[in-house]
Amino acid sequence: MKKDKISFHDAFYMFIFGCLMGWVVEGIWTFYRKGLFINHSALVIGPFNIVYGISAIVLTYILYKFKNSKNSEIFVISFLSGSVLEYLLSFCMEKLFGFVAWSYRTKPFNLNGRICLRYSIFWGILGIVWIKVVYPKVKSLIDHVDKEKSTKFMKYLLVFLVFDAFLTVGAIKRGQDYEKQIPPSNHLEEFYDEYFGVDYLNNMFNGRWNRK
Repeated sequence: MKKDKISFHDAFYMFIFGCLMGWVVEGIWTFYRKGLFINHSALVIGPFNIVYGISAIVLTYILYKFKNSKNSEIFVISFLSGSVLEYLLSFCMEKLFGFVAWSYRTKPFNLNGRICLRYSIFWGILGIVWIKVVYPKVKSLIDHVDKEKSTKFMKYLLVFLVFDAFLTVGAIKRGQDYEKQIPPSNHLEEFYDEYFGVDYLNNMFNGRWNRK
């Protein structure tokens, strides 16, 4: 990395790493707490927890210049930036889709149920661990992969993710229509009902499907 600039190639793979690790961590945590598997992906195909993927990019860009700073400084920056990011993601998700996949209304010191003190503290700790430990290892792994092949794979994966996103938006819209008792009007909507219906979506979105 030169002049503190992060290439799109590196940012993309940081995003993918964040998506996958978020899916794994959330899955293990809910299995530990509830004894069941919840598919914490934000897309209907594949283990892609988009919130964690976006978080990985944001933390990388914001914290990279502070990677040699004191842990206390990194903690404060990550505490604030992570809290703002989580609030904005929750707000945008509710405005776009009419629901959010998490709510902290029962937690002390919460703000509109979108963020709370406990998880803001987690953001601060995560920032330290990310920029001091995880990011250097992931960056080293990316640098050791053949750049031409990884760039080619990135393009294919990017196309797939865009397709997956459109498919997910369609599934959400169809799920909302299904709950209004609107019957499917074509084969695509029948496909959504069979493979990505409301039960599937509810499992994806942590049991909060269609709930504010």
